[in-house]
Amino acid sequence: MTLRIQCLDIDCREPGTVADFWEAALGWRRTHEAADQIVLEPPEGSPEDGVSPDLLFLRVPDPTPGKNRLHLDLRPDDQEREVERLEALGAKRARVGQPETVRWIVMSDPEGNEFCVLPPLSPDQ
Repeated sequence: MTLRIQCLDIDCREPGTVADFWEAALGWRRTHEAADQIVLEPPEGSPEDGVSPDLLFLRVPDPTPGKNRLHLDLRPDDQEREVERLEALGAKRARVGQPETVRWIVMSDPEGNEFCVLPPLSPDQ
């Protein structure tokens, strides 16, 4: 049996707002847009194209109820610079109970969907 993840669904009140944020944050392209859903995919021809799951933003009437049970971990080359860039796009730092000693930074997108910005990989990782 062959099975692959097609997309990660992200519920939101305003798919356009959330998709705009992730489109700019990841540099991905819109491949589908309707009133209640927007799809983002990796740049055409990139190593992720056809490999990474699509992001599907779906309009729902409910607010984010609390801490997400599933989230994205992002691995930049420069954590501090990337956090600053994401904040300029509308992300906010989030406290979800993580200890002060962790090396990742928890953030939330414009609708409160959490994600983590990890430190760069070091040679020993």
